[in-house]
Amino acid sequence: MPESLPDTCGARPAGPPGQAGPVAGPGTKGEVIAMEETRGVSEAPVGTAAPGEAGLAQGGQPSSIPEPRNEGNAPEPEVATERSALAEPVARTAKAPDGEGTTLPPGLDIAIRDTAADIAALLRGATDTGRPVPGLTWTVGETAAHLAQANVLMADVAAGRERVHGDGTPEGIAEANARVLAAYGERAAGPLADLIEAGATSFLAALPERRPDETLRTPMGPMDPATLASYLLTHMLGHGYDLARAQGRPHMIDRGRVELTLPFMKTVMPRVVAPAAVAGLTARFTVRLWGGAAFGVTVADGGVTVHDRPEARADCTILTEPAAFLLMALGRGGPWGAIARGRALAWGRKPWLAPRFPTLFTAP
Repeated sequence: MPESLPDTCGARPAGPPGQAGPVAGPGTKGEVIAMEETRGVSEAPVGTAAPGEAGLAQGGQPSSIPEPRNEGNAPEPEVATERSALAEPVARTAKAPDGEGTTLPPGLDIAIRDTAADIAALLRGATDTGRPVPGLTWTVGETAAHLAQANVLMADVAAGRERVHGDGTPEGIAEANARVLAAYGERAAGPLADLIEAGATSFLAALPERRPDETLRTPMGPMDPATLASYLLTHMLGHGYDLARAQGRPHMIDRGRVELTLPFMKTVMPRVVAPAAVAGLTARFTVRLWGGAAFGVTVADGGVTVHDRPEARADCTILTEPAAFLLMALGRGGPWGAIARGRALAWGRKPWLAPRFPTLFTAP
């Protein structure tokens, strides 16, 4: 996903026009939004390559890396729910014994709560929920309704209630999103803002009842509770970015929140591999985020394996600014815009593989 996908595994970056990143969900247009186009609500450039640094298509490791600033955000596979209220789950899995419940990684609970609050504040300041969202087929009101219903669904899953949303295929998830959105008529900013925050709060209240090693069923496949929390954050950041961009307001993506999306990104990457793109390819990638996390990705035998540690002898190392990484992974930007603006660099024995990296994955 680095320059193209990192960490969705960390989430992978979006591919070339017509190919979305691994966690882009139904509702996005077929074409990828160029990084330059996503600048609508971003702050000033995060940084550019310093003199002497290697560009994406050059070999050699950069001599210095500019410190990034807050920038773009991206979405994840769309999820929705048919419930419009946070009703008590009817059937729960067994509650974890005292002292054995799930404890989230440091800062993840705060990031979920703060992101929900940031999105709610954006909505409460909206004057027209019928305004179209750039890059999506939805309006502001429809995007907010989808996000509110998704948070309710996630809260139900965290509480141990099994929720079926689609059949796990891109077509199935898209159909479920459309059906749920059509059945839920609320489009007013205030009620949707309240429901988004309530869903996040209920999710965090329910999660400690789940055992850390418990397997939960989600629209993107089985996950443990901590990875589910990372999934929720990723989904909110993606659509929070969409809503901010639609209103010309600053988004809420920063390095700390992007790093907290990595558990979900790394879990989902092997599930969204594009078979034709990886056929015949054998390569080892290391994906690094500026100033922080790194992980490895091995492509071989028509599949992808993600490693928590960087590859010892990577063919291609991709270094990317965190917000650019997430936007590419969620289909909100492509690698060439990030490269041109110094937000993505690559080096190693085969640095030319970097732009190809995002195309190895298909959005569900």
